[in-house]
Amino acid sequence: MLVDFNTLPEESRVWIYQANRSFTDEEISEIESKLDTFISNWTAHGTDLQSGYLIKYRRFIIIAINQSLSTATGCSIDASVHFIQQLEKDYNVDLLDKMNVSYKQGDYIAYKTLLDFKKMAKEKAVSKNTIVFNNLVNNIAEFNENWEVPASDSWHSRFIK
Repeated sequence: MLVDFNTLPEESRVWIYQANRSFTDEEISEIESKLDTFISNWTAHGTDLQSGYLIKYRRFIIIAINQSLSTATGCSIDASVHFIQQLEKDYNVDLLDKMNVSYKQGDYIAYKTLLDFKKMAKEKAVSKNTIVFNNLVNNIAEFNENWEVPASDSWHSRFIK
């Protein structure tokens, strides 16, 4: 059951998929339409999953489920991964590689491999104050508080001296 992301409770589980490039306006419109259809039909053992999504910065797809009503199961999570894999194919974009880092450079969202980010940290091209996206957050409360944070407040801090 598709609901507005902003109406979901803070304990709702989130999954964040970061793209290796920005989506165009046309792609965002198409992806929103596909997300509307997928989430409207998304179930766990025949039970509707109260879910919503956001597309942020033309680059991140955030999907959330209100698990107080019904919990995502292995099959429903597999269905969402297959959906994301299909988006990857449809738009020739990488959404599932967790070994990459997105961070802010002014108004621009930069995307680097973890190896390149480590190298940049060593060369002081990024600092503890660099705003990074912590895609490891688990729920909406963490998303709201700890998704966009200085590198010093994230797992990224291990690379920055």
